[in-house]
Amino acid sequence: MKSNTGTINYMSRLSKDFPAGLVVFLVALPLCLGISLASGAPLFAGIVTGIVGGLVVSWLSGSQLSVSGPAAGLTVIVLNGIETLQTYEAFLLAVVLAGVLQLVLGFLKAGVIGLYFPSSVIRGMLAAIGLILILKQIPHFMGADDDFFGDMNFLQPDGRTTFSELGHAFSAINLGALLVGIISLTILLAWDTAFLKRFKFFKLVPGALIVVLVSVGLNFLFINSFPELAIASSHLVSLPVIGSVQELGNELRLPDFSAFANPSLYVVAFTIAIIASLETLLSVEAVDKLDPHKRRTPTNRELKAQGMGNIIAGMLGGLPMTAVIVRSSANIAAGGETKVSAFIHGVFLLLSVLFLAGFLNQVPLSALAAVLLMVGFKLTKPSLYKGQLKLGAEQFIPFIVTIIAILFTDLLMGILIGLAVGVFFILKANYKSPYFYHKEEQKDKEIIRIQLSEHVSFLNKASIVLTLDHLPQNSHVIIDGDKTEFIDYDVLEAIQEFKKTAHERNIKVEIRNIADVQVLDMH
Repeated sequence: MKSNTGTINYMSRLSKDFPAGLVVFLVALPLCLGISLASGAPLFAGIVTGIVGGLVVSWLSGSQLSVSGPAAGLTVIVLNGIETLQTYEAFLLAVVLAGVLQLVLGFLKAGVIGLYFPSSVIRGMLAAIGLILILKQIPHFMGADDDFFGDMNFLQPDGRTTFSELGHAFSAINLGALLVGIISLTILLAWDTAFLKRFKFFKLVPGALIVVLVSVGLNFLFINSFPELAIASSHLVSLPVIGSVQELGNELRLPDFSAFANPSLYVVAFTIAIIASLETLLSVEAVDKLDPHKRRTPTNRELKAQGMGNIIAGMLGGLPMTAVIVRSSANIAAGGETKVSAFIHGVFLLLSVLFLAGFLNQVPLSALAAVLLMVGFKLTKPSLYKGQLKLGAEQFIPFIVTIIAILFTDLLMGILIGLAVGVFFILKANYKSPYFYHKEEQKDKEIIRIQLSEHVSFLNKASIVLTLDHLPQNSHVIIDGDKTEFIDYDVLEAIQEFKKTAHERNIKVEIRNIADVQVLDMH
């Protein structure tokens, strides 16, 4: 397999990318609609962004497997943005400006930020999303949740939490939806078995497609023969039905360019650009870890691709977009190989708007919940937890803290908490290794040699200062920088200050191969 900077034979991968694109479409459709609903935007806005993410961003991006579209993590920002700017058309202008800012960030090479997130935090994010998918889809699986399908936050719009919703679900089960969910999950589990994979049909046709067809058939059977099991419309896909080109045009919105005079516009645009960029960088970093071929995504190119995507989506009336880990992980789980699968998902979204709304509006959400339950399990397998535990506390603790924080807050807040814990362990590791400490007795005095390591940064300052503060009185100290390539100014300053005051403890200080620095007087 060539790297993503080389030429990839997309046609040879089509047998895997086509079914993967179909699976991603089936996952993305209710998410696009649900996120629109939660954002207080027109229902069609999420579909527009999903189409742009599939048809445009997939080719501009350097990632082979990430899928872009409206993100659940931006719903609160969108909701507040529309309220602040008072009209949806003014908000669309903010989306366009956010896209321009992302383009600028790409050209400024700001994509490197994503590389500073520890692997343990990224793995924790994936595991947490897997758990959230399982916890959030169980109520839809049972036909007991009327909240939007793309909800990912701990606190829900109806006042319940992720866990209290589970309790409610068990007391409000829709038997028809549950039967469809169980049959759908059984089909998906069987489809993944090695026995069935021996047959070409089961390799080429995605289980999710069969699940959709069977679930529609079952609900049709319930409506006509067992009305008490019929699934209510609130638990079915709800796509706007468009009968003509004119109706399609009526669904599209254009930005209100007169909003340029509103100072709040720039605050909203900046907020969208920063949050969407950060979520995108974290998502592509996570996707690269899931990629079986371990290809690396060029992050600056990704920011530019997302910027162009948001400019186009904003001009057509769509929500802001990011690279989305739920859709991307569904793509990988379904066997996607190249960016063709993301493009195909965009084609299906477009076709669904133009020709398939009537059929898709008969698909039970419990069937799609079964697909996401499978995706969730693959992201949070027990083997992942065992592997992190074997790596030691400095890897496992940030991992598990990130999971808990995301479960009880939201994606970005959870990642920031996990990052803070990860940085603590990085500081702790640096605290241990800035020098070699050797003590020897000579006649009536102690000689202590402190041999500095090759690179001594400001992160090492605390360790060195504490060591110098605890040196015994009447000792002879040699601080040697012979093997050191770089010493941070903060550390040099600390050494100079120690040298000035050491005589008060009758400590003789000998400094070798370390430059003097001017210590600034703060008085």
